[in-house]
Amino acid sequence: MRASIALSLLMFGVSYGQSPVDIVRRSVERDWTDFSARKNYTYQQTVEIRQFAKDRTLAHRENQTHEMMILAGRPYERLTARDHKALSEKNAKKEQEKVDRELKRRQAESPAERASYERKRSEERQFIREIPDAFHFRLLGTETVSGQPTWVIEAEPKPDYRPKRSEAKMSQRLRAKIWIEQASFHWVKLDAEALGNLSFDFGLVRVERGATIHYEQTRVNDEIWLPSAALVRADARLAVIKKMRAEFDAHYCDYRKFQTETRIENVGEP
Repeated sequence: MRASIALSLLMFGVSYGQSPVDIVRRSVERDWTDFSARKNYTYQQTVEIRQFAKDRTLAHRENQTHEMMILAGRPYERLTARDHKALSEKNAKKEQEKVDRELKRRQAESPAERASYERKRSEERQFIREIPDAFHFRLLGTETVSGQPTWVIEAEPKPDYRPKRSEAKMSQRLRAKIWIEQASFHWVKLDAEALGNLSFDFGLVRVERGATIHYEQTRVNDEIWLPSAALVRADARLAVIKKMRAEFDAHYCDYRKFQTETRIENVGEP
């Protein structure tokens, strides 16, 4: 009987003091994007942006595919297709010329310029460390994502929390459900809903309450988590004048290591 109780506690992550907030706190102390390991991988991102009229009929659609790669140690997106059609030879050559110019520019950067990028990225992550203090957490159970056991945790913003950084203020208007891998504490799946209006670009873009965000990662080569899907649905106002309904729908595939001799196997569905 005691053994079964202990096993149940372990499964739900509350043994040895691992409460939901402890799990989240451990997760934010690491870079769950696997940034350093991603430098060894390239993959495809296909994004479709859909805009809808007032009557909810589709008004505009555009689709682009990019090769997601690391160029001189930093992410770079190379356009490879539009509307599921490969670029013409002329346009493909132009994109390659852009890659060559950008690589040359980055290779010529001074150590101070390269350090500036790393410092900026570190600063952008600072507000993430406020998450454990900014939300109430509740453990909903466990699920398997991409073959790996995860904790499923609900996050509700604390109404009395005062963010230390301006970037954290936006998170106070979000309710979320987070899937955290038990082995590595990666965030491998996220569903979020806006509880209030969100402003971007100095207020020129306002996303209205009710917007939803879905994000998933998949386990690749049993060594790294990489994006597999992202979907954002929102009503927004541009310059506080034009109102629009839009969807951002992204899918990722063709995960490959830069080393041509390495073969990727067993990349399953998330």
